[in-house]
Amino acid sequence: MSLQSILDVRHPFFLPLWRRVALVALCGGWALMELALGNPLWALVFAAIGGWCGYQFFAIFDPKDYQPRDGSD
Repeated sequence: MSLQSILDVRHPFFLPLWRRVALVALCGGWALMELALGNPLWALVFAAIGGWCGYQFFAIFDPKDYQPRDGSD
C-alpha cells in the first residue's frame, strides 16, 4: 500500500453528498474538541484532515472520479 493510495479519497463510498459532509463535519468537530481539551497538535492534525477532505470533496469534486473502477474493488 502506497502513501498515494492512503491519501486517495476518491472511492464510490463517498459519492453521496451526506457522507462527504458528515466526514468533513466529524473531522472539524474533532479538531474543535481537541483544541478545547488543550491538545493543539491533535487539533491541527484533525483540522488538516478535514481541510484535505473538504478540498477533495467540494473544491475539486468530479462525480466521474467516484465511479467503481474495473477490477479494483
